[in-house]
Amino acid sequence: MSGGIKIRESRCRGCANCIKSCPTEALRVIDGLVRILPDLCIDCGECIRSCKDKAITVNDDEWDLIKTREGLILMADPTFYVQVGAYSRPRLMKEALEHHGLRDLSEWASLAFDLAAFASARLIRDAGDNLPYISTYCPAVIRLIQINHPELVGRILPVESPLETAVSIWREETGAEESVTLVSPCPAKATLVRNPVGREQSSLEYVVSVRKVIRDLLACNVKVTGTKTKAISRRWLLWSISGGESRHISSFFDKGFTSISVSGLRNTQDLLNELELGRLSGVDFIECRACDLGCIGGTGTYESRFLSQLRLDNIEAEWMPSGEEMEQIRSWYDKDIWRLTAPVTAKERLPLSKDIKEAMAKLREMDAIYAELPHIDCGACGRPSCRALAEDIVRGQGEVTDCVFKLRERITNLSGEIKNLSSKLPHTLHPGRKRR
Repeated sequence: MSGGIKIRESRCRGCANCIKSCPTEALRVIDGLVRILPDLCIDCGECIRSCKDKAITVNDDEWDLIKTREGLILMADPTFYVQVGAYSRPRLMKEALEHHGLRDLSEWASLAFDLAAFASARLIRDAGDNLPYISTYCPAVIRLIQINHPELVGRILPVESPLETAVSIWREETGAEESVTLVSPCPAKATLVRNPVGREQSSLEYVVSVRKVIRDLLACNVKVTGTKTKAISRRWLLWSISGGESRHISSFFDKGFTSISVSGLRNTQDLLNELELGRLSGVDFIECRACDLGCIGGTGTYESRFLSQLRLDNIEAEWMPSGEEMEQIRSWYDKDIWRLTAPVTAKERLPLSKDIKEAMAKLREMDAIYAELPHIDCGACGRPSCRALAEDIVRGQGEVTDCVFKLRERITNLSGEIKNLSSKLPHTLHPGRKRR
């Protein structure tokens, strides 16, 4: 199944700059073109950032085609609402969208994010020895845990993404059956639609990047007043920045809530490593975002993440829901609509062989090949590391001479052998032999 990353082969030069950026070694450069191993890709978007030729991009649907659909419904990530200063509040953006004949689900999104924070607070309070829990909001982090930190999957908070929950609530309240398009800031969120974790099928049907929709809105320069739509809570917009989710959850605690929030893949991996080593005692909740500063740093956004952060820092959010809002939250909480329908499980790497004896033999062969490689992980072979090359060789997807150092060694040996052979003559023509 396709994920959130797309390769434009016509732009790829086979430079191999991208393969070193992948945290799960999911990229290869074969025959001059980059290839993705779908079983290892977490759709974090680091390869998109490292590709200067723009050969790697977000795998979204054709916005020019989708926007022609009558009665188009958008479920936008909170990041979408802080991209443009003129539309930096949900009701202003809603008015701009309606001018184009588009509808968004921001009212239901506000409720869904409140519900997710409330449910998370309840689970954390009742967790006992299973703390700290890990946020499920960033799909790239969840996939990173499944592949690189499988022993931590039991700590993943079983709360559905509020982007999915908002659509479910909207359908139940209105009885609507129209298709919903996700406006995503990154390739990781695109996988919510195509390959969701914790549920069999997404409630969303299409996905487009924040950048494409914002460009369309700005091209028309629609003037908005904010008087045509009712005010919508803005606390859920803070989920698009690192620490926003934790702050929202903490509003449902009187006291005694301790959380750690990090952004960026390097910080995320460091934190998960420390959690594996048992160094985070006393922490209740971990919020990790794969992108720098949070979702506003996604590769599918339009605005500078620093300007988006400035807008979010200046948002006045009323963190505690009103009495009427709390009634709604508790009502939907009792319906369990916020809970993941399937457990998040570890993702096993493709075995070397289905037969255990053969797999062990191939593992020994891989170790032997790896021992002969230079161990400098230069990437010239099109693999991110010497270990990855050794694995590909054992799987029949590469050769030792793919390594430029082993190739040079082979050429040197062959040239020496050729020189040695060229100095030899048949014994019948040996010049030192005298005739009788």
